[in-house]
Amino acid sequence: MTLFRLDASILPATSASRELGDLVEAEWAAAHPSVPVQRRDLADEPVPATAWRDAVLGGFAPEAERTPAQSAALALARTFADELLSADALLFTVPLYNYGVSQHFKTWFDLAYTVPGIDPQGTELRGKPATLVTVLGGNYAEGSPKEGWDHSTAWLRRVLEDVWGLDLRIVHRPFTLVGVNPALDAFTETAAEFKRTAESAAVRSGREIAARVA
Repeated sequence: MTLFRLDASILPATSASRELGDLVEAEWAAAHPSVPVQRRDLADEPVPATAWRDAVLGGFAPEAERTPAQSAALALARTFADELLSADALLFTVPLYNYGVSQHFKTWFDLAYTVPGIDPQGTELRGKPATLVTVLGGNYAEGSPKEGWDHSTAWLRRVLEDVWGLDLRIVHRPFTLVGVNPALDAFTETAAEFKRTAESAAVRSGREIAARVA
């Protein structure tokens, strides 16, 4: 029994997404104190930008004709897939960057997605309990001045919930740049409420995924 945790924030020391992920993990650890947590830190070990191309091209080539880069990419993809498949529960912490999906997460997903079993032809991940923690520096909700500028959360939900079929819970925290960017000082109380709500959701989600594999 294991929990697989993937972190995508490039700022570990001040990461709001990792902080919420820690709350999810703490609930898992409380329920399963002797169970290891398998970790992958995409900031510490970023996936090479060329890996997906090499894995795709290598998949079309006979093994003996693959380049070293293609063989390495295919092996890395297999490692990513095995980490997902061998875990009993999954935790992803992914911030919004420049209004879109973190390039680290996108590259990781694309590479893992080349492996049979979690590729477009069918997934062996269906029904696996999972939590997605996503944080946003601003607020892009309905009625806000930048409504619709979050081009990450919907995509993340699509690939994790609809494509891979995970039993997904989402912990969502906007306005993490309040207190950092003076232009957002007027939203201090709103941001504090968003933070409290997200923390409660993280604790609840951690308990739920832990209970699913008890």
